[in-house]
Amino acid sequence: MPMHVVIFEGYNWINLAPFSLSRPSFMLYSGAGTLLDKQLRFIRPTRITFWVRPEMVDYCNRFVLPRMDVAASVNTPLDDEIALLISARTLHFAKFEIPNEPTVVVDEGDIIRSAVVVSPGLTHLDAMNRTDKWLKILDLPHVMPQSRLVNYPWDLLSWNEESLVEDSVSALHESLPHEAGPWHIVNAPNVSLAKDVKLNAGVVLDASQGPIMIGEGASVGANSVIYGPAFIGDHAQLMPLTFIRPGTTIGPHCRIGGEISNSIFQGYSNKSHYGFVGDSYVGEWVNLGAGTSTSNLKNTYDEVKMQIAGKSFATGRKFVGAMIGDHTKTAIGTRLTTGSYVGFCCQLAGSHIAPKYVPSFTWISDKGVEPYRLEKGLQVMQAVYARRNKPFTPEDAKIAEIAAVMAKVAEEAGPTPGGSMA
Repeated sequence: MPMHVVIFEGYNWINLAPFSLSRPSFMLYSGAGTLLDKQLRFIRPTRITFWVRPEMVDYCNRFVLPRMDVAASVNTPLDDEIALLISARTLHFAKFEIPNEPTVVVDEGDIIRSAVVVSPGLTHLDAMNRTDKWLKILDLPHVMPQSRLVNYPWDLLSWNEESLVEDSVSALHESLPHEAGPWHIVNAPNVSLAKDVKLNAGVVLDASQGPIMIGEGASVGANSVIYGPAFIGDHAQLMPLTFIRPGTTIGPHCRIGGEISNSIFQGYSNKSHYGFVGDSYVGEWVNLGAGTSTSNLKNTYDEVKMQIAGKSFATGRKFVGAMIGDHTKTAIGTRLTTGSYVGFCCQLAGSHIAPKYVPSFTWISDKGVEPYRLEKGLQVMQAVYARRNKPFTPEDAKIAEIAAVMAKVAEEAGPTPGGSMA
């Protein structure tokens, strides 16, 4: 059946900061791909519209629309065709059955998770501002949800093992035949190796407890161990003696060493040296200095609470490490306490334990805390891109400038407890 699908961002993009400061919410990673990848796979739209913050339109035009193999647009109002509206924060684990008649899925009283509507003229601003026209959707017949809704980044950590298993079952990464070599593979049918994967001597891939997927051109250093479920993205590099525990997603072009457990690295980030990162979400272009480690469990074994923008949030988890935004850098030996939040483009260069909450564009050294100027941040970004032989374009600079604006908005508003707004 032809279906126009509208993936909308609501006000709750703030809850996914710092990662949503520089990208639409649907571009966050889960399993072996993004939330958007799963939306496309499980809904299979014949036409798609993205309703995003105005600041994210250029991002969509640059990174999202070129990937679409169906008619796609950004912030286009609804016409008189029936449409499925679905939150950008949706995480699917099975095929989405689209109702034949107008209905709505509601969460926590008045949050619209998804709806089938005929509402000509409805716009992205209605969704963002919760106008009367938007709230009128709540009057439609209510049906049960078919998918999950991501309220905070740590939700993605809670569900990452499941997401990895589902991605493997969907055979996203067709495996090449496994060649014999000086490495050891446990439960080989559960291991997927893409083209030009390099396994070095002594590597152990143990898929006895879940699948292992390794993307095109990735390399695994000597004597490294990977326990599934896990995903290593295209052209990622694992240094010798790297230890990957279950539930871990390593995005494309990352360079990883030390020990990683149940964590997500968005892409192009470096943790090349020793140190432990557990139950953490790490953005793009992050560099963690040698010995940087996260604590992911309180000494009291209590539930972890996150402190964000002056508010405290119960995570429902006993294991939470750190949320580390794009372009953040840490010095050697940096220590991050359980449930830490480090914003977009920060420098942690102090010799003491880092604060539990570090706002975006903050520079911390033994001299104290000071603002990290955007102009200096852009200079560093340009240098980092050059190290990867990647041009730093005016469009890349604009993303950072937008993130600075979004950071102020998020800091002033603060996340909403329990996802109480949509």
